[in-house]
Amino acid sequence: MHLDPDSNHLTTIVLAGDRTKQDSLINHSGVSCKALIDIDGVPMVRRVIAALKGSRVVDKILLSGPLQSELESDAELKQMVSSAEVAWLAPESSPSTSAYAAMQSLPLEERVLLTTADHPLLTPEIVDAFGRQSLADDVDVTVGLAPYALVQEAYPEMRKTVLRFSDGEFCGCNLFAFVTPEGRRAASFWRKIEQERKKPRVVIGLLGWWAVLRYRMGVLPLEEALAKLSKRLGLRIRVVILPYANAAVDVDSISDLALVRGSFSKAAVKED
Repeated sequence: MHLDPDSNHLTTIVLAGDRTKQDSLINHSGVSCKALIDIDGVPMVRRVIAALKGSRVVDKILLSGPLQSELESDAELKQMVSSAEVAWLAPESSPSTSAYAAMQSLPLEERVLLTTADHPLLTPEIVDAFGRQSLADDVDVTVGLAPYALVQEAYPEMRKTVLRFSDGEFCGCNLFAFVTPEGRRAASFWRKIEQERKKPRVVIGLLGWWAVLRYRMGVLPLEEALAKLSKRLGLRIRVVILPYANAAVDVDSISDLALVRGSFSKAAVKED
């Protein structure tokens, strides 16, 4: 890793466990876990690790998952862990509990970047853009978002959950930074809303019914929503808007997998 000089750095947690093994994507791919799904000859989780290792703001990587038996089925991933190049913890029962447990294992002074193993189009450039802005802001927590118009233009056939505010429409990027020890309290909050993660109105509902109504009417600004959420949690929360469509691409379905594999195939044709 080639780190930025004279800069704070981030310990990155990669969530690589499965919610359930009864998953159509896992069954379709013929692998034991989602993180090991092959993308152009390389498992997704190793693509994410490569992007993090190429970043100038990441100094340590902690994998939460996959299960040990699954880890050992991939020789290169097993070698990364056994050589301490990458640290590993067994996953908990859900992403939020895995994130909470992983953060509990780290010293409080470490600043944490959180991402997921199903993010195969992640690049060092995306990681650096998000990490540097997160470290520059006077905040406790940051959340990465990409403009929906940008994502739709690049991937018109991809179905994404869209957060619609009066001042813009955005897609999540599975990138979060917990910059202060206080910021880690947000992991507990996440556990409360995890079951409703695909329903933006439920999350907005935590801000009050008036905010729900304004969100549904399309007149709730993003900054106001963040201010209300910050006040509710007693934290300083900001978003980092990323100008990269790929930042919002994760593999949640068979159609997502086909899209990502197609992206790599097109890139290979261009190189030829």
